[in-house]
Amino acid sequence: MTTPRELALLRMVAQKIAGPGAATATEAVRWLTAMQAQDYPGALTSVALRTAGPGRESVLAALDSGEVVRSWPMRGTLHFVLAEDLPWMLALTGPRTLSGAAARHRGLGIDEAAVNHARDVAVGALAGGGRLDQRDLMDVWERAGIATADQRGRHLIWTLSLTGAVCLGPVRDGRQQVVLLDEWVPAPRVLSEEEALGEWVLRYFRSHGPATLKDFGWWTKLTVRQAKAGLAQVIDQLARIEVDGVEYYMDPRTPELLGEHRNDARAVHLLPGFDEFILGYRDRSAAVDPRFSELLCPGGNGMFFPTVVDGGQVVGTWKRNGRKSGEPVHASAFTRFSARVEKAIPRVYAGLG
Repeated sequence: MTTPRELALLRMVAQKIAGPGAATATEAVRWLTAMQAQDYPGALTSVALRTAGPGRESVLAALDSGEVVRSWPMRGTLHFVLAEDLPWMLALTGPRTLSGAAARHRGLGIDEAAVNHARDVAVGALAGGGRLDQRDLMDVWERAGIATADQRGRHLIWTLSLTGAVCLGPVRDGRQQVVLLDEWVPAPRVLSEEEALGEWVLRYFRSHGPATLKDFGWWTKLTVRQAKAGLAQVIDQLARIEVDGVEYYMDPRTPELLGEHRNDARAVHLLPGFDEFILGYRDRSAAVDPRFSELLCPGGNGMFFPTVVDGGQVVGTWKRNGRKSGEPVHASAFTRFSARVEKAIPRVYAGLG
């Protein structure tokens, strides 16, 4: 019988945190479909720890080659996605996300005319392979008479990204550059809404399962109707289990994978803040005791600390120490770390690269 703790271990191997990693950073992102990337350095680590290749360098190479991009495909939040997948994802989520920001945009004076003006100026600056970081693009806008203060510039970039005009692609001096989406992604996958819903549901449950339909709906912010329509297309390709009266879906191969790599799944892992192991689910109780939610995300403010995971359970948080500290990493237990966990933390940290 599957227990909540077993759910967490199954997710460890499904997400490639434990067991065999993806061959490349591109394949890691392809498998997860979308990976939270609000915290850019942490997101690089999240991809790297799921990759069997050369770590963070492979992620940067995927960004510079145009295989992976960073944008706002769902929840109004930055994610890494395959470049070829971004257009069909935005077609499903972009309009609804933008409608939710209507009041904020009215307060910032962002209307259709303002967006069109900003788009025209951005296209003029970026066409023909141009690349600008967000700060430089806002400087271009200011010179064209487009105000960017008080978050207006960032909301304009966000809006142009949601409407498929631009995305964040290659990296220069540690900062991602804004590029025109149709130039940077010349061969996007073209899916009908029905095809896109089925693919998104299937890829989510294969890479994040066991998970519930409510988890998927929260993760994507698609409607209940859309989530159910997608599931109906692919349900025969998924395994179903029930835990405490709740139905979960997953890749049929995941239990076998856990059987082969259970020791790795039960080992100590250090995950960045905003990692998909935490942010991939509406209900996180399988891995995070609700008593400790406040320690993981103080005040429910949306800022998630990096986590110490032992046996599939989040048992504490960690942070990098300053250069003058004698220890490179400091970890704080929710209750108390076992001697095994204490010993493992610096070793696992060293392996993050």
